[in-house]
Amino acid sequence: MQIVVGISGASGAPYAMRLLEVLTSESLRKQVQVSLVLSSTAEQVLEHECTARVRDFGLPIFEGRDYNAPFASGSSAPDAMVIIPASMSTVAKVAHGISDNLLTRAADVMLKERRRLVLMVRETPFNLAHLRNMTAVTEMGGVIFPPLPAFYNRPQTIAELVDDTVERVIELLGVPGAAPKRWDGL
Repeated sequence: MQIVVGISGASGAPYAMRLLEVLTSESLRKQVQVSLVLSSTAEQVLEHECTARVRDFGLPIFEGRDYNAPFASGSSAPDAMVIIPASMSTVAKVAHGISDNLLTRAADVMLKERRRLVLMVRETPFNLAHLRNMTAVTEMGGVIFPPLPAFYNRPQTIAELVDDTVERVIELLGVPGAAPKRWDGL
């Protein structure tokens, strides 16, 4: 399975780093091929919010307007893409088909090829433009996924909240073996 992980400059880098840890883990390494695409401000936010560096994963990293990236074309579209976190600027560009950088071009390819696209939106509160843009992406087949924690599992740490959210994203991407905690009633 081929997955593109896009990282914008929105706050939420711990989600992206944890997703990369899971997708590159020994248990998934043979099943999942990951490529990274970074916005112009992604590394600055990653460095501010996390101690690990995204380049330490040893994954192919594409930036800016590198339209030579395989996933820039529908002829070699990956199985799924997630933008984690997705700034509202990125969501707006995706909603309106503005492919002015590789991140938004890759998302556009996913929509036009009817492939899985998940946007983990990170800015709140939402204004009307945000809501309309998220609605437009949803109408085009994308999935809007704000990282709203589930407390029914009684998480004890921030890491547990992040892990559960990341497992839900992995499940939405269609990765086999995703294991988000399920509600099993009282």
